[in-house]
Amino acid sequence: MLRGLYNWTMEKAAHPHAVWWLALFSFVESSFFPIPPHPLLGLMCLAEPKKALRFAFVCTAASVLGGLFGYAIGWGLYDTIGAWLLGALGLTESFPVAACYLREYDFEAILIAGATPVPFKLLTITAGFIGMNLVTFILASIAGRGLIFMTVGVLFRLFGAPIKRVIDKYLGTVTTVFVLLVVGGILAITQLGGGDENDPNDVCAGETTVQANPAG
Repeated sequence: MLRGLYNWTMEKAAHPHAVWWLALFSFVESSFFPIPPHPLLGLMCLAEPKKALRFAFVCTAASVLGGLFGYAIGWGLYDTIGAWLLGALGLTESFPVAACYLREYDFEAILIAGATPVPFKLLTITAGFIGMNLVTFILASIAGRGLIFMTVGVLFRLFGAPIKRVIDKYLGTVTTVFVLLVVGGILAITQLGGGDENDPNDVCAGETTVQANPAG
C-alpha cells in the first residue's frame, strides 16, 4: 500500500502544477499523510536544479503550515479527530512518550522530529494537545523542516540522478542513518549542557499516560 502511494506521489512530479502538489504533500504530511514529500522534492530538483532552493523553500513553508494544522488538531480536536488519526497511523502507543519528550526537551524534540524520519505529525498533534508554547513550536518547526528539505535540495543539486536511485531503493535505510546522526548530535549537545539527568531514555521510555493542556 505504501509503495502504491509512493508511486502515485511520484507521478505528480510531472504534473503541470507540480509545485502546488509539492506544497500540498508537504502540508498534509505534517498532520496526517504517511508519505514524506522528500522523493517528490528530489525529482523536481533533479528536473530543474536551478530551482532547487525554491522547491525546498516551498516544502519548508508548507510543512510548517501543516504542522500548525496538526497543532490545532491536537489543541482543539484531539478527542474527535486527533486520537483517530494517531490510531490510523499506528502511533497511539507512541503518543504518551512523545508528550513526555516534548515536555522535557521542548524545542529539541520538535527539531529532531522535523529534521529526521521521526513522524512529524505525531509531534505536531501532541504539541497542540499538551499546549506547547506556540512560538517555540513554530521556530523549531522552521529549523527542523528547513534543515531536512534544504539538505535534499542541495544533495540533488550536487549529485543528481544517483541520489534518486538511492532514495527509491534504500529510502528507509537512508533516513534511518540520517536520524542516528542527528539524534547523536543532539544528545551530545544535551549532555554537554545539562549532564546525565537529561537522558530521555530514563525519563520518557515508560510513559503510558498523557495530561492534556488546560484549555484542551
